[in-house]
This record gives sequence, C-alpha cells and structure tokens, in this order.
Amino acid sequence: MQLIDTHVHINFDSFQPDLDAVASRWRSVGVARLVHSCVEPSEFPVIQSLADRFPELFFAVGLHPLDVEEKWTGASTAEILALAQSDRRVVAIGETGLDFFKASNVEQQRAAFEAQLKIAQQLHLPVIIHCREAAEPMAVLLKSFWNQHGAVSGVMHCWGGTPEETQWFLDLGFLISFSGTVTFPKATQIHQAAQMVPSDRLLIETDCPFLAPVPQRGKRNEPAYVQHVAAHVAQLRGVPLEALAAQTTQNACRLFGLPLPDPVAAGG
Repeated sequence: MQLIDTHVHINFDSFQPDLDAVASRWRSVGVARLVHSCVEPSEFPVIQSLADRFPELFFAVGLHPLDVEEKWTGASTAEILALAQSDRRVVAIGETGLDFFKASNVEQQRAAFEAQLKIAQQLHLPVIIHCREAAEPMAVLLKSFWNQHGAVSGVMHCWGGTPEETQWFLDLGFLISFSGTVTFPKATQIHQAAQMVPSDRLLIETDCPFLAPVPQRGKRNEPAYVQHVAAHVAQLRGVPLEALAAQTTQNACRLFGLPLPDPVAAGG
C-alpha cells in the first residue's frame, strides 16, 4: 500500500533531533511521496536541503496568511515567482489563503493571496489554500478571480468546513484534503464533508507537526500518521483502505504533477 502525505512541515525544530527515524517510520508504512508546504519564502533553502536528503519530498513556496502583515512586501511577488522557477521540485504555490480566526487584516491578506494566485496561474502550478473562518469570503474572492483571470487548480488543505462550504470549493474545481481532524470523534461536519467529496477530488495529509490524529492525538504529528487519516476516511466512506490509498495517491500525483511512486520501493 502506498500513501502520499500532501501537507507536511518537517523543517520545524521539533523534528530536528530524530528526523532520520521519522523518515524511517514514514517509509515503513508506505508513504512514498510528501509535499512540503511553505509558511514563508525564507524557509525555502531549508526545505530544498530536506528534499536533497529525502528524494521522495517535493515542495511548495508561498506566504501563509498569518505572516502577511509582517512579511508581505513590494518584493514578495517577485521573490516567490523566482523561487518557484528555481527548482523543478516545486510543485505548488503556498500555503496561501485567508485566516480570519487569528487576524483581521482582511485587505492585506486578500492582496497577498490574489498575487500568489496569479503566480500559480502564470506557472501552471496548483495552490495550497489555507482557509480558516473565511469560507464565504474565500469563495467570493475565488469566483471573482476566476471571472477576471481564469481558473487556478489547487487544494483546500486541512479542510474543516461544512458540507455546504465543501460544495462551494468542489464547484470551483478544487480538491479537498483531510488531516488528523477527520479522526476526532466530535468533528461531525468534517466527517460529513469527507463522505461527500468525490473520490477523484480527495486528498489526505497530516499537516505535521500539528493535529495528530487519533490514536496519536496530543503527540507531535508526523508523516507516518497519515495512515490513520487514510484509515478513518476509508471507514467513513465505506471503502477498503487499500482502495482509498490508491485513489488519493493517484489524485495527489495528478494535482501536483508528481512522478508515480515505484511499487517496489514503497513499504507496506
């Protein structure tokens, strides 16, 4: 069985003491590809070095909405564009988006997000979208962008919206990615969303080191735990785990343009 964790942050300090062991565990459970998200462009060299170290790792470049206020400048668009063009292992722009849970700089976030959408469109790359307490303004912004500039492909990462909100983004052509939150017993609306997403639009992720899934909840999350996300989504959808793993692997390779994993090289 092969799995793809479509959203990791293994550059964070919490992984540095035992990263080789973390990699051994993800390989042992069949995680054959990982997509490393980017919180801010200054992370790029470290993420590049991790991809040198772990050839199954591909990555994005972008600026997280919660960092826009301090770190978005007049030079940011050119910087992200240049970095995205500098390495063939860049498979997405992001993570970018809107977060109105922890910040209120609405117009700044919108401007930075639209600029990154334009980069993704220019380079024919998907976007990794962070959307927290912002589903309705996000949908409005994307529809307006689509009307003015044309569509962009991408994924709503670590999705936590209602079924109605989920449908908004499916209608815009996005894939929907579920993280460890889908395993939380009380996350009813996430369970419902995971049941309604068409099989060819479904992705799985850890968003590690955050949001470890049941039965690892409360611990540092890591890519090997994407197996628990996959198992729970398969259970919710009433399909075999192996079928869900194969489908989400195919979906991730299609969206991000990843080389298909070698079946012999994958664990499990």
